Amino acid sequence: MDDLFAYILIGILIITPPVVSIYNFIGLFHRFRNKVARNIIWAVTAIVGVPETVLNLEFLCDVSFEKSWTEQLYNEMVHQPIWTNSYPTLIILCTVGVIGFIILAGTDSAKVPPLVTVLSMAASYILLGFMIVCCIQISNHAFEKFIALSYILPINMIFITFNLFREKIMEWNGCELHNSDAFGKNAFIKKLNESLLRSEKWPLYAFIFMIPLLGIVLLILILFGQQPDAVIKAFTETTNWALSGQEGPQNLYYDEHYLCTVAAGGHKKIVKPVRKGIRHGHDVIVNRQLMIANAFENVLEEKTPRFHRTVRAFYDKYGFPIADHIRHNKVACDVTYFVMKPLEWIFLVVLYLVDVNPENRIAVQYLPGIDRN
Repeated sequence: MDDLFAYILIGILIITPPVVSIYNFIGLFHRFRNKVARNIIWAVTAIVGVPETVLNLEFLCDVSFEKSWTEQLYNEMVHQPIWTNSYPTLIILCTVGVIGFIILAGTDSAKVPPLVTVLSMAASYILLGFMIVCCIQISNHAFEKFIALSYILPINMIFITFNLFREKIMEWNGCELHNSDAFGKNAFIKKLNESLLRSEKWPLYAFIFMIPLLGIVLLILILFGQQPDAVIKAFTETTNWALSGQEGPQNLYYDEHYLCTVAAGGHKKIVKPVRKGIRHGHDVIVNRQLMIANAFENVLEEKTPRFHRTVRAFYDKYGFPIADHIRHNKVACDVTYFVMKPLEWIFLVVLYLVDVNPENRIAVQYLPGIDRN
């Protein structure tokens, strides 16, 4: 039953993006009469699109949303594209945008003051602007792995926003002659609404109104303790992305097929890394246990090549799944280090029995440009 549910969920995640994308694209050229069905499609676009975008980045593209630019990463992992401390500000801004979008979709612009419609458009611009900046942020990795799939949601939101704005303009233009007296008795509001009677300019007016609306929201956030420049820092307090303003540590490489290399990722006081080394063209963390194990394998390769191939095949078969479970978990790596300790002592004894200069053989392991033989 669990497997069936998983297959259904995967099917939904695979089928939904192309289906809603085609529908929303058609909406650019055709006005849908059934607003209930249209609103459902738009809701599905967001409800499925947001988690699918996050899952794509995290699991298919190795993007770590928890790791800030200061933290050490390994292998193909990538630091967070959005600064964690800016999340409260961004969530509030996106919420304002969603509220504006819901008001637009749920009202008839011919039956509400144009100022309400324009302000709702301005709020929608905030949400759309956030998505566009996110697209710019990941643009320098757009052709790597599955990063390009993350553009599906923003593109659909552009389609939807264009469709909704056009619908509001058509609703206003399609009704009877508007009476400016219906806009209330307040002189300023009445004057403002009268200037908005030309609905074709609503998108432009909304863009202008977006700036003070954004300023008001940010001012309220500052009063509640948020940093005034949190919106900017959201993208600049990152590394290796298009808008990043920081230089994070270079990724270190874990050869995931080797338990000793994984064990070197434990707490430094326990596994005692001594230096960096090179394996398969990548930087690796090297501790003495790793060097001894590799030197021992070197001896097996020299003295008993057939037995070495058997040991290597066994280790590759069973070592990888174990390493896959414990990598990036410091406690598990520490435990692995202690489990390997008896074998390390055996390897060291063998090295001292068969090698004239065992410490020399150990010392040169993983040094760049040096043949371990």
